[in-house]
Amino acid sequence: MRSQKYFWAANLKFLRKRRKFSQDELAEKLGMTRVKLNSLENGHTKSPSIDDLLLCADFFRMSVDTLLRIELSRLSELKIRDLEAGNDIYMAGSKMRVLATTVNLTNEDNIEMVPVKAKAGYMEGYGDPEFISTLPVFNLPTFPKDKKYRMFQTEGDSMLPIPDGAYVIGSFLMDWKLAKETACVVVTENEGISFKMVSFSEEKKSFSLRSLNPLYSTYEVNAEEVREIWKFEATLSKELPTETLTLQQIGLGIAEINRKLEDLTN
Repeated sequence: MRSQKYFWAANLKFLRKRRKFSQDELAEKLGMTRVKLNSLENGHTKSPSIDDLLLCADFFRMSVDTLLRIELSRLSELKIRDLEAGNDIYMAGSKMRVLATTVNLTNEDNIEMVPVKAKAGYMEGYGDPEFISTLPVFNLPTFPKDKKYRMFQTEGDSMLPIPDGAYVIGSFLMDWKLAKETACVVVTENEGISFKMVSFSEEKKSFSLRSLNPLYSTYEVNAEEVREIWKFEATLSKELPTETLTLQQIGLGIAEINRKLEDLTN
């Protein structure tokens, strides 16, 4: 039987440093000695007491299971704030999707860029912090800080007027049920990375992926195959979109021509 790996000691040290507490300061807040806290942080206490586990769980507003089983240093700042807000997966009973991310010098999430040439690597390493750290990064100060963003380069013409090779910026979608005819980048086990109009069917436990280009057929993907979903936020392209007219615009144009013909007749 494979032994279970626990992250209690590393998590305790990580959370203390994240709060910018010294060992003396945190020990005082927890009502224990600095020597005891140091022993807990460095793994010298192999079997911490239930009292200590509950004390730290209450102080950091996380479940004991999370402090024991989840390597918090691998999570984004956004996800940690989500846990602190009460959305703890072990309390809710749902499955966690650990999101690997990178941060800048001020501990804010970067926007990682996934070009076409990195797509194959991304399918293997989307959950690996080391791989994610190799991707180009940038920041957009005008974007809200309460979301995690990533940018993907498109391939093909299935989402015209967004051209082939454009870059789509998406925000990480935790609740897949919110995907209702929504433009998203979908990372799936078999289909790879796709940019489509996405709708989730709770009854079928599947996603419908539709292209804006009517030449492409809509298809379904089982929810079990989906690894990540990034909700469309913005697009960047070097190409000027091809000018197209809607039926409404054509109708208005015909009406204007008829009006001018009437004026000439009169």
